[in-house]
Amino acid sequence: MRKAPDLIRGFSYIFVLMKFSVLPGFDQQAFRKYLKNTGWLFLARVGSLGIKILAGIAVANYLGKTANVMLNYPLVFVTFFLAAAALGLDGFITRELLSEPEKKNKLLGTAFRMRLVAGIAIIPLSWLTYLLFKGDSGDVPVSYILIASCIGITQSLSIIDSYFQSRVQGKYVMMVQVTGNLLSAGIKLILILISATLSWFIWTLLIDAAILGIGYLIVYKARGNHTSEWEYEGTLAQYLLKHSWPLAFSAILVTVYMKIGQLMVESFLGVGALGIYSTVVNWSESWYFIPVAIVTSVFPAIMNARRDDPSRYQKRLSDMYDLMVLISLSIALVMSFASVYIYRYFYAAEFAGGAKILSIHIWAGVFVFLGSASGQYLVAEGYTRYSLYRTAAGAVVNVVLGFFWIPLYGLQGAAFATLIAYFSATFFILVFPETRKQGINMLKSLFLISIIQKIVKR
Repeated sequence: MRKAPDLIRGFSYIFVLMKFSVLPGFDQQAFRKYLKNTGWLFLARVGSLGIKILAGIAVANYLGKTANVMLNYPLVFVTFFLAAAALGLDGFITRELLSEPEKKNKLLGTAFRMRLVAGIAIIPLSWLTYLLFKGDSGDVPVSYILIASCIGITQSLSIIDSYFQSRVQGKYVMMVQVTGNLLSAGIKLILILISATLSWFIWTLLIDAAILGIGYLIVYKARGNHTSEWEYEGTLAQYLLKHSWPLAFSAILVTVYMKIGQLMVESFLGVGALGIYSTVVNWSESWYFIPVAIVTSVFPAIMNARRDDPSRYQKRLSDMYDLMVLISLSIALVMSFASVYIYRYFYAAEFAGGAKILSIHIWAGVFVFLGSASGQYLVAEGYTRYSLYRTAAGAVVNVVLGFFWIPLYGLQGAAFATLIAYFSATFFILVFPETRKQGINMLKSLFLISIIQKIVKR
């Protein structure tokens, strides 16, 4: 129930985003074209979210508390390995396809082979890691971990998503995701109706990923493309790995520093406090699909401007930062005031303390939005190593501040640690001379300076 409002919010923001394109000073031609693609991605994300919520509620009620934990734990455990298996290729392949579309078959074929091999490699790594660190209290069978780790193989086909993004064809991503989630929900409901055991639901973790992979493949071929034309090129693989490995490590570190706060809360304050803090994180992170959808859609516009018109390139980056700030500040302000009512009407009295924490934690989203936008700049310029550096900085800040503040200030300490960690990670690009200008531009957007300048010039 706590995530149901995401559906209303998601659809309303499709409309709002389309209207941002006519704000004074914005590059209207670019935003009108590329935010249409964002609309499709929003529909995919919101539709998928709604379907998952309904199916998730049904499964949780059927399995019960203990079995539901055992269902979710394998996927949580292998998340770090799945991030590594992606090799940071998705965004980088999109960039390469935009720069050299004639190399489509070599880029997709090479990237697919690389991700397939990485997906196979994480299976024994996941198994070994689980055996070494599960301890005596590990109740989840190792077979569950192995099933979840196989997701890395099926996800290798998601490289096709990069092709559709490079062509500004988000509607096909929407078709695959919504259809896939409908099929997944249907399978889970059938399992409930036939009174299936937990092990059958564990298999749905892998089936869900396989459905999406097959869906991308079907749509790709339906558009007149052929995977038989894909080629693997060793020198290209070396080039891709050389430039994408920082993004891969960055993805792993993002997973670490976004989850480490919850682990530290449990360690210092106990399971009860973690239950409250988890509801806060769920509300805050439910908005994070917005910047991902936006930057994925406008990335082709940014890359085209970088190639053809440097001044327009800088303007589009500035427009994107402004757009991120306008949306994220609006969300933070509304949620800060609404947090009291959310916890009064959606949660039992034992969760009431989450209202104050949410009013703090929600502001971290401002830096998540800006960080997503500047991340596209780093990819466009080939500064992928800086993505790694700043994510590592955010992880260190979160751990250090959490270690001192959580015992002293409880959940408020955890929320403030996360807020400062996200700020540190986003603006860490100010440290490097090559990226300092973009950091300054983001600060101008954050304090509404550039937005005011656009309006005044108008």
